[in-house]
Amino acid sequence: MHLAKTMGTIWATQKDPQLDGLKLLLIQPINMERQPLGTPLIAVDSVGAGSGEIVFYITASEAVMPLQKQPALTDATIVGIVDRIELKDETDK
Repeated sequence: MHLAKTMGTIWATQKDPQLDGLKLLLIQPINMERQPLGTPLIAVDSVGAGSGEIVFYITASEAVMPLQKQPALTDATIVGIVDRIELKDETDK
């Protein structure tokens, strides 16, 4: 699983019928410190995420597993919304 910040909704007038009824979001992959990693990508939203939220997503063949209509053609699917990130300080042992 990977972390990302949602940037907005993608609207498509034509898409694969297996994706009908599913929201597409533009997401920016991030690291644990919420810094951008790589380039933005489009992901299917399976959890109802909104713009500006931190989410976790899966990629590759696993991206179709949480979707009810299978096989849906997707390379990335949002599977959770992050409530908070707690990083343990290395000096706290």
